[in-house]
Amino acid sequence: MLEKNYICIFGLIDCFFLRSADIVLVNPGGHERIYQALSSNLTAVEPPVWAGLMATFLRNRGFSVKILDANANHMSHEETADEIIRLNPVLTAMVIYGHQPSASTQTMPGARAISKVMKQKASDMKIIMVGGHVSALPERTLREEPIDFTATGEGIHTLAKLIDVLKSGSSNDLAEVPGLLYWENGEIKKGELDKLMQNLDKEIPGLAWDLLDMKKYRAHNWHCFGFTDEREPYASLYTTLGCTFKCTFCCINSPFGGPSYRMRSPANVVEEIELLVQKYGVKNIKIADEMFVLNVKHVSDICDMLIERNLDLNIWAYARVDTVKREGLLEKMKKAGFNWLALGIESGSANIRDGVSKSFGQDQIYQSVQRIRDVGINVCANYIFGLPDDDWNSMQATLDLSLDLNAEYANFYSCMAYPGSPLYEDALKQGLELPKSWSGYSQHSEDALPLPTKHLSGKEVLSFRDKAFDVYFNNPKYLVMMEKKFGSESVDHVKQMTAIRLVRRSAS
Repeated sequence: MLEKNYICIFGLIDCFFLRSADIVLVNPGGHERIYQALSSNLTAVEPPVWAGLMATFLRNRGFSVKILDANANHMSHEETADEIIRLNPVLTAMVIYGHQPSASTQTMPGARAISKVMKQKASDMKIIMVGGHVSALPERTLREEPIDFTATGEGIHTLAKLIDVLKSGSSNDLAEVPGLLYWENGEIKKGELDKLMQNLDKEIPGLAWDLLDMKKYRAHNWHCFGFTDEREPYASLYTTLGCTFKCTFCCINSPFGGPSYRMRSPANVVEEIELLVQKYGVKNIKIADEMFVLNVKHVSDICDMLIERNLDLNIWAYARVDTVKREGLLEKMKKAGFNWLALGIESGSANIRDGVSKSFGQDQIYQSVQRIRDVGINVCANYIFGLPDDDWNSMQATLDLSLDLNAEYANFYSCMAYPGSPLYEDALKQGLELPKSWSGYSQHSEDALPLPTKHLSGKEVLSFRDKAFDVYFNNPKYLVMMEKKFGSESVDHVKQMTAIRLVRRSAS
């Protein structure tokens, strides 16, 4: 009897020490599959923003949390699964988000591979998937993936309540978990929809940066033109959540249930930036807001506080062509450390832009770009080929516009019907060809397959996109401007980038 008691006691102690965390938040990785050879040193290595926010929320509620970034740590699926099993959490959360809102779907293959290994080696471990793609397709994800749960919405409250239920051992309480989808007697059950977080300063006042190895995060190459050897460390953060616009090609509103806009206080944002600078030596920062330059007072107050602190920063953020008009705002942003603004120009055709709810004139594009450049801020211009009404002529008009604007950097995208976007729903209704795997939604993957237009196939769109990329970055006018503004080192970086030829199965 005494021997049995000792076994029981030591068994409990052993279990206690083996349980290293209540939850492990996983950034699944798969960088090489998503970006091919560009992943070696040209693309950014982004900190897992949503995993960091979730960690803060959960730790503030007394849970023990770890973040496992398979991407930054260059871990294979097997290595990642083994590490999770070693940590033995109550719950493992695959956090399905990417560099930007439309890049969550492409992380699904990595999450699936890790989950599959986990279930093979430790079938009783509980796994949930959360994030943009999952929120768009919660039932399908639960049916198709080797996991136990999915979450709709932002998923943060879902995780907290689910951990409590799992620790209590009462599966009957799963119905009380907001936003949760789970299996019961062979059927999928759903908890009530979760409410969006409203008090961001209180609920998610910044990322749990101490859970990340900041030296492993790297800025985009263009973000550091002029000093491309100083891309690490790098941070990405939100000052607002949601977006008030309804662009048909975008899936940003999927985890929020529709257009929304919630702000952190400027003081809270600047406090986090100051921490990044002083504790982690961060200079390069991305404001991940879907639309940062929107609320003038919010932006202006953040800039005032950054100027007051005189921090040495290199920041980039998203803006719209029609949101950079306020007198004096751009000058203030430049003083605060904003060196780049990314503009969604999308198309060189007003008719094409109107079709995707981007109604601004050609003159306004030129005026906004010039206004930004006049204060010394660089422009990252974003273009999309293959929007629903695109044909060869309209895509050529977009390429011509890009060459004429000659922005300091340009992203050339193919139009994808991302799950959670209106275009995805339209594509399903029309029976249009979509990628056969989730990695096919990556702009740079081998199996990328854009949405067909009314006039062109997806393969034709992709071929034009790749051609446009080469034409733009090999354009003598662009290279002369680059040499003048940023020096020969940055020109060499561009040439390294254009020397890489992406393999395209659908275009072969």
